[in-house]
Amino acid sequence: MEWLSQLLADNPIVRLLDIAIVWYIVYRLLLFARGTRAMNLIKGVAVIIVAKFLSATIGLHTVDWILGQVISWGVVAMIILFQPELRKGLEVIGRGFTRQRKNAKNPSSKLIDELEKSILYMSKRKIGALISIEANDSLEEYIETGILLDSAISSQMLINIFIPNTPLHDGAVILSGYRIAAAGCYLPLSDDQLIPKELGTRHRAAIGLGEVADPLTIVVSEETGGISLVKKDHFHRNVTSKELRALLTQYLTVAEEELVERDLFQYVRDAFTSSFKQRGDRA
Repeated sequence: MEWLSQLLADNPIVRLLDIAIVWYIVYRLLLFARGTRAMNLIKGVAVIIVAKFLSATIGLHTVDWILGQVISWGVVAMIILFQPELRKGLEVIGRGFTRQRKNAKNPSSKLIDELEKSILYMSKRKIGALISIEANDSLEEYIETGILLDSAISSQMLINIFIPNTPLHDGAVILSGYRIAAAGCYLPLSDDQLIPKELGTRHRAAIGLGEVADPLTIVVSEETGGISLVKKDHFHRNVTSKELRALLTQYLTVAEEELVERDLFQYVRDAFTSSFKQRGDRA
């Protein structure tokens, strides 16, 4: 068996697979930590590792030894300090998230239902609205321009946000991870001269965001009650209620197999996020 181990160890395909697995784990960890306090922890660890590498390369032996001790004992310290978060995350994994998924409603279906209710309600009453649903490209920089909510998505909440003369009715609502991430957000305006003059700021913001990212952005006109959808370079204007449902389903429906892949990381992330929030509230 030693010759087989040696043969596999010298195989370039095995080495590439080894590197790919490590990069995939790092990538998933970054996705897992994005937007949580764990990201600050990861940044701190990264700074220490880089400093350790530089001190060893330059020849700063004392600094290198101190950083080596910090890394060695830091792992133990992190386990002690974040023991509740680690335990809660492992408990989530152990429950068998795939079994729960079979009995749970596809979150994209609920999202479509709530969006359809709120948009048709606001369209009928000519309540202007601008809603952007995050896809693959992060909208974090635009979320930070608004008022953070981190709220469950409901038609009542969305309608209430856009009621005229309320504090958050101006600006955009951004949905991320099946949550209302923020309201009153500022989106980039398009400079495209081909946009019809009768379209207002909301439409230009929706088109502008579609030029730099890939969310689905929905606009309800305050003047006409017309509904428009923007997805990158696709602009659907004055859609009917039947077309609205079809477009929401087309752009927002997520297959069950995709949900299974992302649910483990989403559940664990939620577990850690709630633990970090509780720790912050107690501090």
